[in-house]
Amino acid sequence: MPPLRVLISGGGIAGNALAFWLSKIGHDITVVERFSSLRDTGLQLDLRGHGIEVMKRMGLQEAFEAQVAPEKGIQIVDKTGRRRAFFPSTAPGEGVQNFTTEFEIMRGDMCRILHDAAVERGAKFIFGTSIEKYEDKGSSVAVHFADGRDDSFDLVVGADGLNSRTRKMMVGPSTEDGLRPLNGIVAGYFTMPQPMQEGEEYLATVYMAPGNKGLMIRRSNPENWQVYIGGKTDAFKNVPRGDVKAEKAVLTELLRGAGWETENVLRAMNTDNDFYLERMALVKLDRWFRGRVVLVGDAAWCPTANTGMGTTSGIVGAYILAGEIGRHCGRGTAKQAGKSNTGENIAKALASYDTRFRPFMDQVQKGVGEGSDWGYSLISSSFGITIIHFFAAVASFFKVNIGAMILKEQVKNWDLPDYEELLKEA
Repeated sequence: MPPLRVLISGGGIAGNALAFWLSKIGHDITVVERFSSLRDTGLQLDLRGHGIEVMKRMGLQEAFEAQVAPEKGIQIVDKTGRRRAFFPSTAPGEGVQNFTTEFEIMRGDMCRILHDAAVERGAKFIFGTSIEKYEDKGSSVAVHFADGRDDSFDLVVGADGLNSRTRKMMVGPSTEDGLRPLNGIVAGYFTMPQPMQEGEEYLATVYMAPGNKGLMIRRSNPENWQVYIGGKTDAFKNVPRGDVKAEKAVLTELLRGAGWETENVLRAMNTDNDFYLERMALVKLDRWFRGRVVLVGDAAWCPTANTGMGTTSGIVGAYILAGEIGRHCGRGTAKQAGKSNTGENIAKALASYDTRFRPFMDQVQKGVGEGSDWGYSLISSSFGITIIHFFAAVASFFKVNIGAMILKEQVKNWDLPDYEELLKEA
């Protein structure tokens, strides 16, 4: 069939992965990103389980391994900096990943790898604009961009993150868009100058303080710390999202005097830096598509950082969506004459994508934001934190895989499909 014209809104992990696959099978792919350039920034993330396999099927293992972060594990410390527990990184080929996986990588490096691979296969990127509005005409989608341009596409994909504008337009103004905040749980992220000290190791270090707060510090180079700082609080209710000055002020008040490295971290946070605040939330929708518009990644199903599966879900979901498009719509080639019933084929592909991938995401999201907040109840007091330290020390002594215990890598009774259309060379 002739190539599908596909517009992907969002040049992040899921959007770039989808652009790679659809370009690889010959379709005409345009990625639009509202930032002025590729957002190859951000802190450390990882791949787990099926996400590792998809990355290998993309032929990108060598590129990933060249950029793997040097982190060797995670430790838990008390307010004096004394280590209470340590869990090493996963050894190559070991199976279920620990907290630190085989494939730890900086977000920017991963985004750049996927972008470059997509461009190499023909995907086009447009920076500095976004979808202002669209109209699904049944036979195509007419798109009006923020920079005043108009164009038409066979399919529009929203890969524009947790607060997706595409999702809001897709469900309509009178319908809830599936965003489910997690009861005041927030996390701030930034990097700060902190030269590596003699004897220091490349470790993630977690510190918990009474009052539902804490921080994690990790490093991917000898010059800087990556800082994750936050907790559970109602203090952000009246703070506009994106008001960085106000967000930093609230975090400063929350963490002041909390112990360990918090004063050092707060001083660095209150400077001009790459700070970003995430207000933790799930996205849950009954359907990830409507007509010729479909969602992928956090825009469709954000599982929150609590699952450890955000990046993996984005990579695997993009593979499934591309695979179903390839299976139902075929490879794109201008050499083929005539038109097939692309509307019917696209509808089948999107429905099959939703049906096939939903069991995966149902397991990943299960229990998140539901029931009691027992974990935060424990870190509300010094006694509760002492209990956590005790059980962490026992788990550390017996070399328990805490990644397998607290994260959602182990998706059961779900196998990664083999898509002939994606995996064979043109």
